[in-house]
Amino acid sequence: MNGHCGQFQPAPLSRRAMLSQLSCGFGALALGGLFANQAQAELLSRIGTGGSLPAGHLPARVRSVIFLYQDGGPSQVDTFDPKPRLSRENGKPVPFLRAQTQFNDDGNLLGSPWKFARHGECGMEISELFPHIATMADELCVVRSMTSEFSEHTNANYFLHTGAGLAGRPSMGAWCSYGLGCESANLPGFVVLDGGLTPPGGLDCFSNGFLPATHQASRMKPRAQPIANLASQERELSEAVRKRALLTRLDGRFQADATCDAVESAIVNQELAFAMQASVPELAAIDGESEAVRTLYGFDAKDEATRIYAHECLLARRLVERGVRFVELTIPRTSNDRWDQHADLRKGHEDNARAIDQPTAALLFDLKRLGLLESTLVVWAGEFGRTPFAQGSNGRDHNPFGYSIFLAGGGVKKGLVYGATDEYGYKAVDKPVSMHDLHATMLHLLGVDHRRLTWRFGGRDMRLTDVHGEVVTALLT
Repeated sequence: MNGHCGQFQPAPLSRRAMLSQLSCGFGALALGGLFANQAQAELLSRIGTGGSLPAGHLPARVRSVIFLYQDGGPSQVDTFDPKPRLSRENGKPVPFLRAQTQFNDDGNLLGSPWKFARHGECGMEISELFPHIATMADELCVVRSMTSEFSEHTNANYFLHTGAGLAGRPSMGAWCSYGLGCESANLPGFVVLDGGLTPPGGLDCFSNGFLPATHQASRMKPRAQPIANLASQERELSEAVRKRALLTRLDGRFQADATCDAVESAIVNQELAFAMQASVPELAAIDGESEAVRTLYGFDAKDEATRIYAHECLLARRLVERGVRFVELTIPRTSNDRWDQHADLRKGHEDNARAIDQPTAALLFDLKRLGLLESTLVVWAGEFGRTPFAQGSNGRDHNPFGYSIFLAGGGVKKGLVYGATDEYGYKAVDKPVSMHDLHATMLHLLGVDHRRLTWRFGGRDMRLTDVHGEVVTALLT
C-alpha cells in the first residue's frame, strides 16, 4: 500500500548525522565564497575600461578619486580668480554689504599681492603662486563659483567631506568604498595620506558614519613606516597565524548569537590588516621609482613641506595604480596655519603654495604620462574661500559665498573655467555650484547615481547628497 497513516514522523537528524551527511558540501561553500570574491573583482576591473556597474547605475568614466584637500581655505582672488577691479581699488572702503562670517575684524578692500598670467593653449589665468600647476593648465577644469553653507572650519569641513555640517555622517571616501569596493584584495578602498595636519573636525572627517566600519578611512603616513605595527618579525609570524586563527574561531562563536556590524567589520579589518603586512611595504617602497620621477615630484626640494607632499602625491599615484578607490591627501605643516591666513596673507599663502605646487603638478603629469589620468578624477578643494577685503591689515577672513576649486582627469572638460564671482570675488553670481552638486558630479563620474547610493538609517534612506544635488553636466565631456 502506498503512503502511510500519518501517525509516524521521520526521526530528526542528530547533529552528528547532519554533519556527516553535509560534510562534502562545506568545501563547496568555501569555494563558492572564493569564486564570489573573484567575480566581484572581475566586475570592478571592468569599471572605467568599457564596462559598467550593475543595472540602475551609469557607465563609469573613472575608477578612482584623488582628493587634494586644501585645509584652511585658499583665497580664490589670490589663486584662480583674478579681479582687476579689486586690485585697482586696493585700500579703498568696501562698497558692498558684508555678510557676517567668523571674526569680522574687517578692513578695506585688499587686492591680491600676486600677479596673474595666462597659461596653456586655453589661456587660463593662474596666479604666480602656482608656477608648476600653471604648466598643467590645459588639463584643469576650474570652478570659480563653488559655494558652501558654513563659514567656520569644523562645520565646513564636515560639509565638504560628508555633505552635512555636523559630525556623524559618512565621508565621501566611505561612500565610494561602500558603493564600489576596492579592486585590490590587499588594500583598503579608502585611504587618507596624512601630511601631518588633522583638520578641524578631527577624524570624523574621514569617518564611515553609519556605514559598516569596513568603509572607514585607513590613515597612512607618507614617509617612514606608513602604518604603525605593520611589520612582523619572521619568528613571530607562526604565532601571529595561530592567534589569528583563534580570533576567527572566537569571533565566529560570538557572531552566531549576535547580529553586530562591529564584529563582522572587525573580522574583515583583521583579515585586511594581515594582507596589508605584505602589500603596504611594497606600496611604500618607492626606491624603485626612477630618479627623474623623484625629482619631478620634488623629493630633492629645499623645503621640508614640499618633500612631504611629494611623497604623498607619489603614494597617491601608486595607490590608484593598485586599485584603491578613494585617496585623500592632507597638507603638510608649514610655519603658518594651513591656508587659514587671518593675518600675514603673503607669507602664509606663499609657504602653503610652495609645499603643494610642484608635487601637485607632478602628480597630474605623471598620471597623464602613465595613462592613468583618464581613469582617475583629481579634485583640488578647500572647505571655503576668503574675503576680498582685509581682516586687520593684511589677512583675509573666511568666505563661503564664492570660491575656486579645480578638477582634472577622466570625463572632465580640459582647460575650462566655469562660473564666476562678482567683480570683487566675494559671491558667486554665475552658475553657482553647491557642495551637493560637487558630490553628485564626483559620484556620476564613478558610475554611481547619487540618488540611488543609499543606506537605511534613522528611518529613511540616507545618501551623500541628502535630498539635494545635481550633476554639473557642463563640466563633463
